[in-house]
Amino acid sequence: MNTQVAKNSVITLDYHVTDPDGEVVDEGREPIVYLHGGYDDIFPKIEEALQGKKVGESVQVKLQPDEAFGDYDASLVQIEQRKDFPEELQVGMQFEGGPEDGSEDDFVIYRVTDIADGKVVLDGNHPLAGMALVFTCTVTAVRPASADEIEHGHVHVGGDDDACH
Repeated sequence: MNTQVAKNSVITLDYHVTDPDGEVVDEGREPIVYLHGGYDDIFPKIEEALQGKKVGESVQVKLQPDEAFGDYDASLVQIEQRKDFPEELQVGMQFEGGPEDGSEDDFVIYRVTDIADGKVVLDGNHPLAGMALVFTCTVTAVRPASADEIEHGHVHVGGDDDACH
């Protein structure tokens, strides 16, 4: 059994993410399980750092915004009328929004960031957009990917072919 991180392996990582000042932005309560080898299951810079690592080895990767969740895009912030939303509305709730042209390719998840004066502020940016991040992880498991996982380009959880992780 190969215990080295390599293409077409399923990798399990314990991780946490901080900002450059050491403030925790994701404490990594659940491990990350991803298909290694250019399947876009994890940020490319992290995948590159993990190549060849063994179970028990750790890496720390500094990611600039364009290597992580992208730069903050002010055009993804919208102000809508409060009356257009459910009565039980609170900051942090999420709504799926479609593009103006009606195509189905560019759905965005909008988070409610403010509710005041009959208006609702929606932000389609990822909560970590615009932030530099420090990703620290330890390889906890490596296994060969199944033929189905390789064909589909993602890990199958619990034998469910349709499950994406």
